[in-house]
Amino acid sequence: MTHFIFDVDGTLTPSRECMDKEFADWFEHFATHNSVYIVTGSDRTKTLEQIPYPIYNLAIRVYQCSGNDVWEQDRNIRTETIDLPEAMLDIMYLYLEQSKFEYRTGHHIDIRPGLVNFSVVGRGCDSEMRQKYIDWDNKTAEREFMADNISSLFPEFDVQVAGETGIDITVKGKDKSQILVDFDLNSDKIYFFGDKMEPGGNDYSLGFALATKGHDIKQVKDWRETWQTLKGL
Repeated sequence: MTHFIFDVDGTLTPSRECMDKEFADWFEHFATHNSVYIVTGSDRTKTLEQIPYPIYNLAIRVYQCSGNDVWEQDRNIRTETIDLPEAMLDIMYLYLEQSKFEYRTGHHIDIRPGLVNFSVVGRGCDSEMRQKYIDWDNKTAEREFMADNISSLFPEFDVQVAGETGIDITVKGKDKSQILVDFDLNSDKIYFFGDKMEPGGNDYSLGFALATKGHDIKQVKDWRETWQTLKGL
């Protein structure tokens, strides 16, 4: 059987924004006639702000929080928890204090089921402030530095650059690749669409695991490329 797995931010939607209406209409038809799964670092509330409810319910399963909170329509299948060491939290607060990015918008440490998202600019940022941080991070590689440092200090956790402004932290092995327990990698054909496939990105572990089994990995730069690629399949 053929399955399609999709990341959300940067793959089905602009980061933290709603799905394009024309694409959503097309994708709803696609999800009606194909086996579709969604996997994202975001929680369910945020995903439902971005993905229309009919599309969410057409997905076979939606893997929230990198697969640590799993849903079938309105039914919760399983949920994980996470406890971070105080020393790791102290390092995050130190980064908040020392980062030379000049703006803070609040809600910097977001604790979700089985996942913690850390952002210097904060989840309260608007689109203009988000772009300021994106430009800053592109110049300084601040998120990559923070993720690599936290990962080296706490090897029992996976720390990955996620979305456009944050890093995701999960218990080792509890990243997006954990969803593969629900698939038959030997007999199924799987397409995975994501934008953060490079090492250190939060789509990398799942993409790498699928690629080693001969499945089709589609790294895209935005939802437009996702749509174009799907039309060509």
